[in-house]
Amino acid sequence: AGDALHALAFEILASPQTHPDPFVRGELVSTLALASGPEGMAGGQMMDIEAENATFDLQTVMRLQALKTGALIAASVEMGAILGHIPSEGRTHLRGYARDIGLAFQIADDILDVQGDPAKAGKRLGKDQAEGKATFVSLLGLDGAKTRATELIAQAEASLAPYGAKAATLKEAARFVIARES
Repeated sequence: AGDALHALAFEILASPQTHPDPFVRGELVSTLALASGPEGMAGGQMMDIEAENATFDLQTVMRLQALKTGALIAASVEMGAILGHIPSEGRTHLRGYARDIGLAFQIADDILDVQGDPAKAGKRLGKDQAEGKATFVSLLGLDGAKTRATELIAQAEASLAPYGAKAATLKEAARFVIARES
């Protein structure tokens, strides 16, 4: 199912129904390919597998998480900018926003793994600790991880300042990242 959905994503992005301009479609496909390949989600997954047999420091955990969920969040923001006809050089603020909410999302996930409600999470909790994996919580402590997530959301919101009120939905999405329960 995962392989089929992955292929379907590219099928949708390449379809003329998605956008009439083939150059836009090509940029969308390229963005998702980079975010899901070895320099994105697949690379992060490989690092995650390696984490079972290695001790990672904070910088390495940040890199791992930026490649996993963070790469897909960044691709989503990037593709929105592509569809909004924002030139590549005009996306710097959006890239900062995406980077920060991607890390905040993962920190929130690590926090939920420690203190979340299994019924709301929809998955087994405490797995990373049981496997001895380094997480933001194990490296920063619970309070430190919560503080760092809050700081990242503040940075993400600050990145959106040039867009004014037009960025209200993105700011709301950023706050949701650390307020979620699953």
